[in-house]
Amino acid sequence: MRPLTETVPKPMLPVSDRPLCAHTADTAIAAGASELLFVVGYEADAVRSYFEDRYRGVPVHYGLQDEQLGTAHAVRTVRERLDGPFVVLNGDNLYDADRIERLFESAPAVAGIEVDDPRNYGVLSTDGDRVTGIVEKPDDPPSNLANAGAYAFPATATELLDVPESERGEYEITDVLAKVLRTDDVTAVRLRRWLDVGRPWELLAANEWRLEELDGRVDGEVRGDAELRGTVVVEEGAVVEPGVVIEGPVLVGSGATVGPNAYVRGATLIGETCRVGHGVEIKNSVLMNGSKVPHLSYVGDSVLGTDVNLGAGTQIANLRHDGDPVFQTVKGERLSTGRRKYGVVAGPGAKTGINTSIAPGVVLSAGASTEPGESVMRDR
Repeated sequence: MRPLTETVPKPMLPVSDRPLCAHTADTAIAAGASELLFVVGYEADAVRSYFEDRYRGVPVHYGLQDEQLGTAHAVRTVRERLDGPFVVLNGDNLYDADRIERLFESAPAVAGIEVDDPRNYGVLSTDGDRVTGIVEKPDDPPSNLANAGAYAFPATATELLDVPESERGEYEITDVLAKVLRTDDVTAVRLRRWLDVGRPWELLAANEWRLEELDGRVDGEVRGDAELRGTVVVEEGAVVEPGVVIEGPVLVGSGATVGPNAYVRGATLIGETCRVGHGVEIKNSVLMNGSKVPHLSYVGDSVLGTDVNLGAGTQIANLRHDGDPVFQTVKGERLSTGRRKYGVVAGPGAKTGINTSIAPGVVLSAGASTEPGESVMRDR
């Protein structure tokens, strides 16, 4: 997710009206969780300051994982607070809420999702709804039911967390599951929808999913002849100026300003205190808090980190002429986003000079800048 995570942990990136992991927490509470245990590490204070010691009436506690040594290792940091059956959810995943409720009710259980090519996942073997085994990234998968990273464990699993180190140097929660399978019947709960939000284009997908679920409302100010179409949320303190057209699902965050004469469409999140100025078009994008697109610019299918500032006339291209999916470099490797339309990822504090044009799939690092009139074809 870098450069978006230069200043915040990935689970605190914005999805619709709250951080990514808040959706997971809400799902757990709706399913019947009596307590939330957050295992934190990088930028832990961001999680603590948001959830504090109680969230939506449910007590919250924290475990600190100094080294990222696997999910079983993470759960061990809160083992002393585990009293009875417990559920493990990934804080950077989105789940079907009703399916997670069924996971709680079916414990011991594990969630799976049917995929076209399961070879890149942990794969569940089943006999009807009973899980018979799990294998990691097999060349010859026993089924197309991928492990979705949601587990409901029996109380006895607290004694099974001390698994040996795996070949990749981690303590795997799937090895804990394998131990449980020897003594318990484990139910396979099949998810209808699931998203592992690990890369910037998946953050776009997460917002497309969750923005669709919002109910429209106007708590801020909509001036003059501005027109809101579809599901649009204008939060308290936000201002939509005359001449603006917004086609939902769109959320305009508290303190943000849009317009005059701007056009916002597609699944778009405009974060708190953002500024979208005169004649700007924003399409299917995420603008994190404090970002500015002041005037006469186009931003399509892009993710702008906090406090990004685009100079007047900045144009972001989001479509290859050959129609193939756009690629992005992640950890030095060129990966397909799977998206025919995909713009740029701009890290916190990035700035563009006036009349900059940026090619599809380009990543601007935190604090990166461009010259006036420059065409940017490679990551910076």
